[in-house]
Amino acid sequence: MSQEQPRRPQEDKQQDKPEPIKYGDVFPVSGDLAKKPIAPQDANMMQTAETMVFGQTQKGGPAAVMQSATTRNERSGLVRHDQATDVGGNEGVTVTETDVPGSRIVTEAVGGQVIGQYVQPTPVAQVAAGGFMEQNAITIGEALEASAQTAGDKPIDQSDAAAIQAAEVRATGSNVISPGGLAAMAQSAAAHNAGTLREQDKIKLTDVLSGATGKLPADKAATRQDAEGIASAELRNNPEMGTRPGGVAASVTAAARLNENIKM
Repeated sequence: MSQEQPRRPQEDKQQDKPEPIKYGDVFPVSGDLAKKPIAPQDANMMQTAETMVFGQTQKGGPAAVMQSATTRNERSGLVRHDQATDVGGNEGVTVTETDVPGSRIVTEAVGGQVIGQYVQPTPVAQVAAGGFMEQNAITIGEALEASAQTAGDKPIDQSDAAAIQAAEVRATGSNVISPGGLAAMAQSAAAHNAGTLREQDKIKLTDVLSGATGKLPADKAATRQDAEGIASAELRNNPEMGTRPGGVAASVTAAARLNENIKM
């Protein structure tokens, strides 16, 4: 009599493979977005957008939830570090503000679907350099400070230095680089890092951009034109011809988009 040993079906083995955390697992979204794994670059974009509005990421907010989910997805080998969903990349990750009497409503969305909402007291309107009122507008200096938080551990290279110089020129309206200013510090840091082998000895973005607003002799609200000019400078000096998610150009671009939403 022959006896067959029971075998574990191949499909059972496949069931052991972990599933990625998807948008629908942690947020009240539907359709195609609900089936998408939360990707690292989506989380970085939301972190940058939250930092622009709140000054930091919100504890337990959408950016924190996304970061936690994508860390697990990446460690499990289910997503790449440079991966973004087509929904987040094409339709956008946004934080918009709506003013109502006595407060403002902040809405966070991915691909047009709301994943978080906050109600805050209405901040005091500020007078811009031109003499007109700009409420809640994010400045170039504030965008640089945001990149110090979202990509602060990145060693400064020539593309970062070029972007920071372009940002200083845009913020001040002057092509003259101030000795000891942000642009001069960034250029010095890039030169130092180029000749430094050990990663821990290199100067990071946070070393130069922390408190950037106070280091600029003048500042202004970030616009789409500013973002394009800064991105162009970063791209021209990057051998890979790309901008870093959460970096200088990306942060100014996020600020410009948020400012456009404020005006709507």
